[in-house]
Amino acid sequence: MTVNWAGNLTYSSQRVERPETLEQLQELMAGTDPVRALGSRHSFSDVADTTGVHVEVDAIDDGRPPVELDAATGVVSVNGGLRHGVVATALQASGRALSNLASLPHISVAGAVATATHGSGNGNQCLAGDVVGLELVTASGDLLTLRRGDADFPGAVVALGALGVVTRVELATRPTFDVRQDVLTGLPWDALAENLDAVTGSAYSVSLFTSWDEPTVREVWRKALAVPGEATPAAVGPDDVLVALGAKPATGPHHPIPGVDPAACTAQLGVPGPWHERLPHFRLDFTPSVGDELQSEYLVPRARAVEAIEALRRLGPVVAPLLLTSEIRTVAADDLWLSPFDEDRIGFHFTWVADGQAVRAVLPRLEDALLPLGARAHWGKLSTVPLADVAADYPRFADFRKLAGHLDPAGRMRGGYVERLLAV
Repeated sequence: MTVNWAGNLTYSSQRVERPETLEQLQELMAGTDPVRALGSRHSFSDVADTTGVHVEVDAIDDGRPPVELDAATGVVSVNGGLRHGVVATALQASGRALSNLASLPHISVAGAVATATHGSGNGNQCLAGDVVGLELVTASGDLLTLRRGDADFPGAVVALGALGVVTRVELATRPTFDVRQDVLTGLPWDALAENLDAVTGSAYSVSLFTSWDEPTVREVWRKALAVPGEATPAAVGPDDVLVALGAKPATGPHHPIPGVDPAACTAQLGVPGPWHERLPHFRLDFTPSVGDELQSEYLVPRARAVEAIEALRRLGPVVAPLLLTSEIRTVAADDLWLSPFDEDRIGFHFTWVADGQAVRAVLPRLEDALLPLGARAHWGKLSTVPLADVAADYPRFADFRKLAGHLDPAGRMRGGYVERLLAV
């Protein structure tokens, strides 16, 4: 019996295979059983489910290092089953960095890319935005390589695992950089509404935490670029934009969930450090967040952000009793067919108590408020949006269905949510 990270979903697969060579994977894929890749199991929906065989690729040895950096181009080729935190640590040792990381460094690279998982920042795309190439084994057992510029590339990156099992991901990198993380508390809601762009643009990556029934925004987590070798102020000054709007610098470390020990969180209080130890909210060597939870997220066009905030505040009494915390963060647009980020968007993330029945009962209330504003649901989180509406909201969905049918005519790479989605 295989379960996901949160324990809210028992997968339907008959077994899990962990091939050690590319040839073993190709032989498995050339069979007749349904097959789906399985990463770090951090999806809360059944987007990765199958009634056949689950495949983990982190043990595959294809003759190349698991993390292989091309110093001339800055492109790194990685085993798709590796966790982002492992890749980031290796890149840091070579003086390179990715443009962004998600809240958790514990998630697999291929899984995060396939579901358009993201970090935060007005100018930062989702993690799939760094992808410049993919290698995958298709349902026929063939090895397929796609790179940026190929006609099918934009449809193959955020692909929900429907095109094949991704074995390698090629990512653009940049020179390493340092970040300081500061937390501020008590930002007035009116100040946020009137100065949203200034707040979310006040650092390289900004996240806001609330329970939606509070008189102010409880916390603003701000990750700002720091220049190595230059003196870094120990505290946020009185001329800071958020302080001017009424927020107060935190005097000690915080956890996004009130009352939880912040020991698992990355360093705060303005202490500068390398990008991979500040951009995530949680440390790689700790169990992420609280574990016993459920998650949903809706991505709303930036132009409708204030309307969405107002709508969610009205729903505060409904959602707050089920919330551990809720996060607000921005993500920049990209050109990938199934990425929710066809335009700059703002994400409203909900970390719920582990009560699936109660959470599913409240999701339609959220969706009734946010879908008219153009919201899209995160592929790996819980939602109740009708699948016909989901498909209709992606202009290239018909092209994606055609690509999936071409690479997997028998539909062996489908299962769970993906099978239902492609059937509409």
